[in-house]
Amino acid sequence: MALQITQSDPRDADARALLAQSHALMEALYQPEENHFLSVDALAGPDVRFFTARDEGGAALGCGALALRDGYGEVKSMYVAEDARGRGVAAAILSRIEDEASSLGLPLLRLETGDLLDAAHRLYGRHGFEVRGPFADYSDSPASIFMEKALPAR
Repeated sequence: MALQITQSDPRDADARALLAQSHALMEALYQPEENHFLSVDALAGPDVRFFTARDEGGAALGCGALALRDGYGEVKSMYVAEDARGRGVAAAILSRIEDEASSLGLPLLRLETGDLLDAAHRLYGRHGFEVRGPFADYSDSPASIFMEKALPAR
């Protein structure tokens, strides 16, 4: 399957639909205080690079974002539509986020993910992320897993 990962506007209809699915899943799995997803407006901010994965026909299959933080990048809003899972979409999005972070000279990537999201844990582990403690304004919570990956210097 040929994928195209492009920087896009999270306010576009396709992106909004993916984000709505993602937010609904997180709200079904976790209590409100355990959800740390960014709003669509926050994802459209100047400090975020938002990406959409599309197939050769232009259908939106998944999304992810790089939030620019002081001294690192944070992976946010990783989501793949249910019918597109298992086809390498998430890995392609994550690689695009890593490339963007490297091109901006960021030394590392960090993320917070839910404890119940086993497929996400496996994906991040395959891409070299390691478990770490909470960072930034996150508090330690049994519902959260925090991970980090050092990026090669350019």
